[in-house]
Amino acid sequence: MLVESTDVEGAKVYEMIIKQIFQDLQLSPSVKDMRVFVDPKEVVFILAIKMDKTSNFTMLGDVTSIEYDKESNKTIIRVKDENYLPNILKKLWLEKGRENVHQPDRFSFILEGKEDNLNNLVIDDPYENLKKRVYDAIFRIIPEGFRIIRDISKDDVIAIVCTDELIKDEWLDKGLKYVEELTSS
Repeated sequence: MLVESTDVEGAKVYEMIIKQIFQDLQLSPSVKDMRVFVDPKEVVFILAIKMDKTSNFTMLGDVTSIEYDKESNKTIIRVKDENYLPNILKKLWLEKGRENVHQPDRFSFILEGKEDNLNNLVIDDPYENLKKRVYDAIFRIIPEGFRIIRDISKDDVIAIVCTDELIKDEWLDKGLKYVEELTSS
């Protein structure tokens, strides 16, 4: 990674800041490549990051057994892998409402009525998790006061152009050029 800038010393400092933030958030192994442009005279900051591939998402049916009890008219979910318990609970609360999810013990959940399509409920998406962490890093990296931000992300490349004034077309073009370079690499 090399920070492109009109200020050579500032570029070195920014490279150090970026490396430190990536180390703190443990993102270095998850990022394939990056382009950074900083111009203190024009007051612009452009950052494009190519994310590495992640594992596939996990569905509820992959880590639980789901059965419907006709007699009591309840759907019973039994957890096979406790590593996913927090994600399962969060997703069920989000989808079915907190008041409708009963947890009689650590490894089971009960829902009223017959619930179809629970097997296909995504409970863990490593790609989305990585994307959130990369955006977290980006917002830590952006210079303070740069509040006008344009997200120009595409596919596995997360990219932003930001400034404290109006974003110029030439800056957007430079950011889009970075996106194309990283997309094709």
